[in-house]
Amino acid sequence: MPLVDLGRLGFDAGAHLLVKHGLAAVAVGESIRVSGQAPGWQAQLAAWCQAQGHALQTPTGWLRQPALLVRRGSAQAGRWRHAAVAGHSDASQPGAVAAQADPAWGLAARGAAVEAGAPAFAFRLQDKAEFWSDQAGDLYAQAVAAQWNADTDIDWDQAPEPPAVIEDAIVQVMTYMVENENAALIVPARFLGELHPHYRELQAALAIQVADEARHIDVFTRRIRRHGREPALSTAGGQASLHSLLAEKDFSVAGFLLSVLGEGSFVNLLQFLQTYAPDPLTRQICRLAARDEARHVALGMSHLLHRLKQEPDYRHRLAQAVEARHDALAGTSGLNEEVFDALILVGAGALSADALALGSQRVQQLMQDMADGRYTKLVRLGFERGHAQELASLHTRNFM
Repeated sequence: MPLVDLGRLGFDAGAHLLVKHGLAAVAVGESIRVSGQAPGWQAQLAAWCQAQGHALQTPTGWLRQPALLVRRGSAQAGRWRHAAVAGHSDASQPGAVAAQADPAWGLAARGAAVEAGAPAFAFRLQDKAEFWSDQAGDLYAQAVAAQWNADTDIDWDQAPEPPAVIEDAIVQVMTYMVENENAALIVPARFLGELHPHYRELQAALAIQVADEARHIDVFTRRIRRHGREPALSTAGGQASLHSLLAEKDFSVAGFLLSVLGEGSFVNLLQFLQTYAPDPLTRQICRLAARDEARHVALGMSHLLHRLKQEPDYRHRLAQAVEARHDALAGTSGLNEEVFDALILVGAGALSADALALGSQRVQQLMQDMADGRYTKLVRLGFERGHAQELASLHTRNFM
């Protein structure tokens, strides 16, 4: 039987730690021997065992015994008597991630034993089905591995100034992209603050998505200013389109409109600029940003596939959101004329009749690629093909 010798150490100086660790080394119901030399150590041991739920053998004359037997108890005691274990740290373990997080778990690490009496935290998003993605952890890991630094991973010197009319077009497109990326930052940031920390994989994925968007805003702005210009025009119609995204309170609907349909279309836009921008700097920026946006789309798709598998009728809610947003924006101009013209100029590369004809064709192909991409994602989400085609065509003319 193991012996724990306290020596002259009293319980007011840490003797309980020796006993505690000694008991941890034996199974519930088994005993250890404890000896000591400090004045009153037996009485201190007895009080500690009673508080912690362990059994102390107290034979006749026990206060004079050189060693006492302590049997490990099976129940937590004291302040941990009613503690609740908040799932498991490894999300792959059965039951690790609760279907509904207890508000009293608060900010505790998932898997921790949470002492009873902790304050309840009012996180609005605490029902797993409303936001969870089984791939959130993997997508976060991919995002961490793919992070890039705007100062060291972009060659800002590879920026020969294009003809003024083309540079003005790039500045207009980048101005438009900044305001859309502002929306793409604010929406996940808002939900991030409402998400129960129990769902830490999604919390991390949303946090790095916010960081991605902040970096995009920075590099697009720096590209605007690269040749001494300031941002160009922002229209009421474009702002109205983005305002409708910020007004959406449902996590799944917001992710559907922003990440799946909007950012999905933005991937096409960034690929267009990567192909046709006249300078290496712009092409490099758009290549890196498109890679990030593709992950954001993947997170949105992963969540919706998870939710629709459990709740197939939720497709009706998604379709209604597209239709309602289309109707609400019917009176706006959608994509402003300046941005559309700027895209034609970027696609053309020159201000001439032949070049503009080619640029116009390329922009029309971009619009078709965007619509095809939305259609493909809608079909993957289980929409009937005809309905998917209709919904794809109803997406905002502002792209995002």
